[in-house]
Amino acid sequence: MKTDSSRRSFLAAGLALPAVQPSARLSSPPKLQYRTLGRTGLKVTTVGFGCMITSDPSVIERAVDQGINYFDTARLYGRGNNERMVGAALKSRRKSVFLSSKSKNRTRQGALEELNASLRELGTDYLDIWYLHDLGRAEELTDELLAAQQTAKKDGKIRFAGVTTHGGQAAVVPAAVKTGQIDVVLSGYNFAMTKDLDPVLEAAHQAGLGIVAMKVMAGGTRNAPYYPTPAQLRDLLKRQGVMLAALKWAIRKPFIHTSVPSMVDTDQLDENIRAMSSPFTDADQSLLAVHLERIRPFYCRMCNQCDGTCPKGLPVADLLRFLMYAEGYGQFTLGRENFLELPAEVRQVRCNLCPSCAVRCPNGVQVARRLSRAQELFA
Repeated sequence: MKTDSSRRSFLAAGLALPAVQPSARLSSPPKLQYRTLGRTGLKVTTVGFGCMITSDPSVIERAVDQGINYFDTARLYGRGNNERMVGAALKSRRKSVFLSSKSKNRTRQGALEELNASLRELGTDYLDIWYLHDLGRAEELTDELLAAQQTAKKDGKIRFAGVTTHGGQAAVVPAAVKTGQIDVVLSGYNFAMTKDLDPVLEAAHQAGLGIVAMKVMAGGTRNAPYYPTPAQLRDLLKRQGVMLAALKWAIRKPFIHTSVPSMVDTDQLDENIRAMSSPFTDADQSLLAVHLERIRPFYCRMCNQCDGTCPKGLPVADLLRFLMYAEGYGQFTLGRENFLELPAEVRQVRCNLCPSCAVRCPNGVQVARRLSRAQELFA
């Protein structure tokens, strides 16, 4: 195990890596890269737009003007306010883009009611893709929910059916393929995750499913406990080109048809667009290796090896993800709302009362410290 001093030395070496000079604001039409989203036939830009933390509609409007044609939101983002903003931004452009939203409701009637709410807030008659959101186990892909999607298709409210999964890919993706009714999978996928995920997504791609990558930046950059201030961290990562490298890493894989990185301003938008015309290099790989070591104590790779190992029954990976929403994305409300959906007995657990933590992360996450932080923030 590395000592604190050796870790500091490693990170210091990382800070000395050659900086990537920020490019000027795009002054000419960007070079775009397209792939076909599986059997849907939709021709999408390999960099799409994840709208979850966007609050400025002009960023979405600029993305359309620059040629990005896939936009993703969800019913739960901002308690519906995100859908309302996205709908307003895309109102005059709806026919030129592909739009997806999600429902986390686990009943047929509840999911269909949320779909109707999404359509109303987005100001559209249909979604190109409607996802059953945040499935962690194959058993959650129920006949009831599949029937809801088929009803929505029959009624013309959605064109294609999808599922999303953060860390349950090994079970959920094959189950989605087996149904024969799922058209698209939206999956957590980034440079920090296990290589075992590649064959799972490759198999789904070969079966004709569209593959969309989320969480491509491995935790975001808004506020991180491993760097003095959010502003300093963002400046560092931008100068080094880490986030650009992370996005290029994901979309270089041919089975990743598009991606939905979050964007809050035009600087992020313009940098992300560059990923479609910039090759992934050895220098990019070196940057990501340094950054992976930097985030190791804090970033959950969603490998699910901690499932069932907490004697108190804590869903460790979920809690770490909720904390990421607050610290990495700057979305405290989203993190807390997810936390409050947990059973009362889980919300009442306090890790600092345990004499020692039984959970051992194979990737080096400081589990007890991070869970205590989540409880401190959300409970």
